[in-house]
Amino acid sequence: MKTIGVIGGMSWESSAEYYRLLNRYAKARRGGHHNAPSLMVTVDFAPVEANQRAGDWHALGVQMADAAQQLERGGADIVLLATNTMHRVYEAIEAAIAVPFLHIADPTGEALRAAGIERVGLLGTRYTMEQSFYAGRLRDRFGLDTLIPDDEGRAQVHRIIYDELCHGIIESPSRQIYQNVIEDLKARGAQAVILGCTEITLLIRQEDSVLPVFDTTALHVQHAVDWAIEAVS
Repeated sequence: MKTIGVIGGMSWESSAEYYRLLNRYAKARRGGHHNAPSLMVTVDFAPVEANQRAGDWHALGVQMADAAQQLERGGADIVLLATNTMHRVYEAIEAAIAVPFLHIADPTGEALRAAGIERVGLLGTRYTMEQSFYAGRLRDRFGLDTLIPDDEGRAQVHRIIYDELCHGIIESPSRQIYQNVIEDLKARGAQAVILGCTEITLLIRQEDSVLPVFDTTALHVQHAVDWAIEAVS
């Protein structure tokens, strides 16, 4: 099995989930005492979050590219970025390394198309929901029509991510807010919902949603493990 490199720390709560799922899925695929050979570079989220708020995506691209190069030098055969929002700078990462970079939206887009979904709700940070880097990729590569919550819904979804989930705080009232947002997306025609922030999986499971849930974290991990196994077969 090839070695999976992960850029983590944004937040470390979701990075821990990545590590758990990588090894759980590798064990499910390979059995016995197997786990996923992996490397992780964990960045400090505080300056990352500050640069996000300032809109300094160039600086963030430089930082993510440097982290990817560290992984490549350490022996990673493929690189994952354990966050949806920071895929805003995926081009800087791809340009910096020779090994493959797995974009988080692609396994999700493939899974949605395989399920026959054409219109999907997207939950994530404001950056992911409001900027074009994510929904645009889903549209251009997979022909998906993406719906996002209204202004108040986006504000609530974003606040809960940064003020609660990134700190490992899981609150029932926040789950209800997300459920209300998902119900509104369904009423507007969404056939499914993307958990488009890696922390949302800590709060929302399939049983919490009136729509089919597509968890970007789980789909990203599964695709990476499948690649790492099949690349040596």
